[in-house]
Amino acid sequence: MTRSKLAPLALAAAFALPILSGCAALVVGAVAGGALVATDRRSTGAQLDDTSIETKVASTLESRYGNRAHIATTSYNGMVLLSGEASDSAIAQDAVAVARSTDRVRNVYNEIAVMPPTDLSTRTNDSYTTSKVKARLVEVNKVSTTHVKVVTERGIVYLMGLVRPDEADAAAQVAASTSGVARVVKLFEPI
Repeated sequence: MTRSKLAPLALAAAFALPILSGCAALVVGAVAGGALVATDRRSTGAQLDDTSIETKVASTLESRYGNRAHIATTSYNGMVLLSGEASDSAIAQDAVAVARSTDRVRNVYNEIAVMPPTDLSTRTNDSYTTSKVKARLVEVNKVSTTHVKVVTERGIVYLMGLVRPDEADAAAQVAASTSGVARVVKLFEPI
């Protein structure tokens, strides 16, 4: 091949490298995501259903209530946790009705506090507490974090998942002994 033909190929390769390296990241991410799906005790269909449930309920509540409520929707194996705050009891009751009427929902746990929605600082602290609990679960290594979903609202830690009784106890003990945790609520399904 002549130099005049190699120059455009080299230039095309130079421009393609950053794009192709992004593909490698996608492949690695897909493999890692696939590993998480494979180690989850829920079927792939149940995992997809949970994502759909969370999206549908959260979207409906956000469009109806905006800043009059801060309601987190968490679904695990069709069991829905509604946590957060609603400015009045009618909003909280409607949120439960919305969740119950959503396709594939098996049960709804109503943990909505009737009070003004929390501020950003409280929510940030709750996210930090969730991270600490998850990190401690990894550290203690008595239950897999792919089997336990951790949600924190106003310092209250909610634990969901498909677990054995010993795993449920271990997860609750870890959560209860984590700084910043006011109370632990176990919403596990036993296996």
